[in-house]
Amino acid sequence: MKKLAVILIVLCMMVALASCAGQPTGDASSAPPAAESKAETPDTPETTPDEEAPAAATGSVLRIYCWNTEFQDRFNAYFADKMPAGIEVEWVITPNEGNAYQDKLDQDLPGNEGGDNPIDIFLVEADYALKYVDTEYTLDVKADVGLTDDDLSQQYQYTKDIVTDSGGAQKGTTWQACPGLFVYRRSIAKDVLGTDDPVEVQKALADWDTFDATAAKVVEKGYKMLSGFDDAYRVFANNMSAPWVDADKVIHIDSNLWRWVKQTKDYYDNGYTNGTSLWSAEWSADQGPDGKVFGFFYSTWGINFTLLGNSLADPDGPKEVGNGIYGDYAVCEGPENWYWGGSWICAARGSDNLDLVREVMKTITCDAATMKQITLDTEDYTDNMAAMNELANDPDYGSPFLAGQNHIALFAAAAPGIDMSKVGPYDQGLTESFQAAFADYFRGTVDEQTALNNFFTSVQEKYPALALPPAEEQVPPAA
Repeated sequence: MKKLAVILIVLCMMVALASCAGQPTGDASSAPPAAESKAETPDTPETTPDEEAPAAATGSVLRIYCWNTEFQDRFNAYFADKMPAGIEVEWVITPNEGNAYQDKLDQDLPGNEGGDNPIDIFLVEADYALKYVDTEYTLDVKADVGLTDDDLSQQYQYTKDIVTDSGGAQKGTTWQACPGLFVYRRSIAKDVLGTDDPVEVQKALADWDTFDATAAKVVEKGYKMLSGFDDAYRVFANNMSAPWVDADKVIHIDSNLWRWVKQTKDYYDNGYTNGTSLWSAEWSADQGPDGKVFGFFYSTWGINFTLLGNSLADPDGPKEVGNGIYGDYAVCEGPENWYWGGSWICAARGSDNLDLVREVMKTITCDAATMKQITLDTEDYTDNMAAMNELANDPDYGSPFLAGQNHIALFAAAAPGIDMSKVGPYDQGLTESFQAAFADYFRGTVDEQTALNNFFTSVQEKYPALALPPAEEQVPPAA
């Protein structure tokens, strides 16, 4: 056995030397693509994929970290029957509230490589994807995991950009694209505007000036334009002129966020909203049979994952017309192009199931037939241009929940315009602190300056490495 081992070692050395001899030299353009995409950042060890190529060994457990059951549902429906015999799936679900999910990742990812029961897959959201993408803890989905350019060719570019590290390596992949629309009550539109036709309703919401004018008409008829403080936030935030945090780690509040503050304060003071908070019971109730709210800003997942359920009088009853206000909603573009959310699958460095991780990614995020079926089954909008364009142009396709409207056509028109260039690693925490601080201002319990000061206090506690803006930016802008 010892002689055999020596022979094998010698053979391996000979193969390695032959490989090195065959590599071109002196021309950077001929370097392997994986080496070209290597990022050199303070948080990332200076290694190359060739030096630390993860082993594709098969472990007995596929361990997946996420914050809710959405990916678990997709996995069970579209991949579970492909699981190899003898491998169990372990779900570690930690809710997002209070930054708990990120805290869990921060605790467990550093010791993952070489662990007894390593994380194989973990999911991230757009608001903090870069925090994990630009580290050693996530693997390149091509160089390390094994997906190809052809596999990824039909994904929307923005869904690849958000999980691309500073060296150009794509570190995640997703089954969903999340352009946003405005979802409105057909019955209220008929009462206020005389029509529920999405084309005509869009004319009344085409920009923020017409949106405000329509809001006044809605209120005159005894309804509310929006439910609460946070409803329009994402539309303004997604159209900021610069990121929350600059290259020197200084916080800046974009002028578009101040536009949201002004509109939201005006809407609440004038009775255009009910002053609810996102995800609260009151906000959910405003979407149901007893709600009197004209509409909601929702991206793709929100319609099928949240709004549909909230619309039902009997949550356990049939999803059909006659149960609550099922069929009373429609969608239009709204005043600006925007997006909200999305869940990206990342492969964790240290995974002992990379072959299986690759198959999960390929099936759930790259296979056109699977992506189309997800949309047909759930009405979600998936990250495959060919599949979505097919449904967008299908005259027979329509959403029963939206009274037969082909919402995929509107999403397909909006998705190519999504711009992720202003996204940063601190967005989730900054957004939550900003919304919470200014909710007190909207209610009138503090003045605007106090709300701003409270925001700065919150983010300094949350992100001590970030610096406050210059003094002139630490006061609210003049009205």
